[in-house]
Amino acid sequence: MSKNQFNDLSSLAAYLPSRRSGRPRNMVAPGPSDAEIEDIVATAMRTPDHGKLAPWRIISVAKDQRDLLAQGFTQAYLKEKPDAGRLELEGIENMAHEAPTLLVLLSSPVASTKIPLWEQELSCGAFAMNILHAAHSLGFVGGWITGWPAYNDDVRDLFGSAPEKIAGFLYLGTSNIELVERPRPELTEILSFWTPAARV
Repeated sequence: MSKNQFNDLSSLAAYLPSRRSGRPRNMVAPGPSDAEIEDIVATAMRTPDHGKLAPWRIISVAKDQRDLLAQGFTQAYLKEKPDAGRLELEGIENMAHEAPTLLVLLSSPVASTKIPLWEQELSCGAFAMNILHAAHSLGFVGGWITGWPAYNDDVRDLFGSAPEKIAGFLYLGTSNIELVERPRPELTEILSFWTPAARV
């Protein structure tokens, strides 16, 4: 599949089977403007959401805030692993600086509801996927990353508080390399057709 065949915007039917994420370290400017970020999030809000709870929040981290974010990552990592080496710390800092646009997605469950937590978390995942779809529809490439910072409470506290969780870091921009296909499972490994047991 060539570059022009990934994220094919000629039609929805062409786009969906050609959708491909990009790697944050390969993303360069341009990224979405603030107005385009608003459009992306507004589109993503079309996500299935049982109970109309909107159990998710998104925070945009500006380019001039990345050093501060890297500092927060590093402090949290050293608190958890005080003997961390230089390469480990560089890797953590790099996560704060990749791609022109960085969105932090929080799973923000609503406790006082009959809607199970699992359904709210599923909705958050669908919201993340719709962020990528919306970004791709504008001609950008996106990547949804978790990694160590997503599971650290001190990093979470930079953006929210318990019981919220970081569902991922969404990086958006323009790929500086040609996208290549990744391994996908065989359809027969995923899809089956139910055959009910015969009633006696």
